[in-house]
Amino acid sequence: MTHRGSRVLHVGALSRVEGEGELRLRVDGARITEARLRIYEPPRFFEAFLRGRAHTEPPDITARVCGICPVAYQMSSCQAIEDVCGVAVTGQLAALRRLLYCGEWIESQTLHIHLLHAPDFLGHSGAIEMARHHRPHVERGLRIKQAGNAIVELLGGRAIHPVNVRLGGFHRVPTRTELAPLAERLRRAREDAWHTVEWVAGFDFPDAGADEEFLALAQPGTYAMDSGTPTAMAAPSSAGLSPESTRALPTRAFPVRDFERHVVEHQVPGSTALYSSLDGKRHLTGPLARYAISGRWLSTVAREAAHAAGLGDPRHGTVCRNPFRSILVRAVEVVHALDEALRLVSDYSAPAVPSLPVPPRAGTGYGATEAPRGLLYHRYVLDTEGTITDAALIPPTAQNQSAIEEHLRHVAQSFLDRHPDPDDEQLRLLCERAIRNHDPCISCSAHFLDLTVERH
Repeated sequence: MTHRGSRVLHVGALSRVEGEGELRLRVDGARITEARLRIYEPPRFFEAFLRGRAHTEPPDITARVCGICPVAYQMSSCQAIEDVCGVAVTGQLAALRRLLYCGEWIESQTLHIHLLHAPDFLGHSGAIEMARHHRPHVERGLRIKQAGNAIVELLGGRAIHPVNVRLGGFHRVPTRTELAPLAERLRRAREDAWHTVEWVAGFDFPDAGADEEFLALAQPGTYAMDSGTPTAMAAPSSAGLSPESTRALPTRAFPVRDFERHVVEHQVPGSTALYSSLDGKRHLTGPLARYAISGRWLSTVAREAAHAAGLGDPRHGTVCRNPFRSILVRAVEVVHALDEALRLVSDYSAPAVPSLPVPPRAGTGYGATEAPRGLLYHRYVLDTEGTITDAALIPPTAQNQSAIEEHLRHVAQSFLDRHPDPDDEQLRLLCERAIRNHDPCISCSAHFLDLTVERH
């Protein structure tokens, strides 16, 4: 197929991601001059829904933002409201929250790895087609996901949109006897997850890099998941390095309460989603950022899995900046989440009360956790009666949109440099792969993807 002159290519909604939108590629001669994501799904107004509601309601309301990562929204909202009210959840209640978060990481990351992203590397259109040729791998992924679902269902009351979370803890907490049967299932899932790392490590990864600052939570001594301090790692170009560099760079941290001073949202024409910048620059949040900033705190078995998979030893400052290899980092994170869940189950003893009282107090509170796709920030303002007067939710996909566009431009340009006259199907598949590297949850940001290519 030739592409002399002007050409516009329209492709239906992108498969194997959540949400809707449009990608516009402009090709002038042999150069990609524009790569723009136009998010057109109607905005969902969750921040507006929250205004005027009681301070006890955000955990239930925000869980509906996303059916894939509801726990992240619940935990971030609880953190922020409890911050306003001066309540700190510690001990076994905090451990149960982390266990619940592990469950979400396990099921969400595994869904992405086995059913959404792996088909790209194996040349299949989707998981069902892939299952015909790689049935054992798909079945293994489903077993791991079911283990994560079991945690969320036990602690959250149900696997989708949990209903057992409340401010200060839970409506009901399990007994040790109820929690104990999870252990054997988690051990089997951890073994499956190790085999998944080995499987994914054998994929053919295109060369690519990310020249953005990484942003993730950091909490010394643990791989930050349910709490931490926002921490940014410098972009490779700031140190004269290539985007493919695997060298760790200096980091800087700032309090959660200052998040909106550093991460600034702005509107772009033709999109219902807000874009974000970090101190005026593109940034990337998610597994690559977490691994770079907190990789040294992975569990021993997860670090061993990372080393065996060719990711190097994060304790020695080795990072991964190739977005195509994010699937491998996610697989290592699943091993870690399962190992952490086993530890929490083993150490568990039922707390004296299922929740702490969280009486209302006027003020502003801030919360941030690591959703599977990256850092998720919440802010709430309460009046003296505990009524929410203002709210802000900044999801990871909205933060990543500028970086995704830059990665698309770079990947498409590299492909054109090697294949001056590719057919539209090749370009479409490449763009879809580049987007799925980031596992975007478009409905959280407000949403993707038709593809339009203009050639001149």
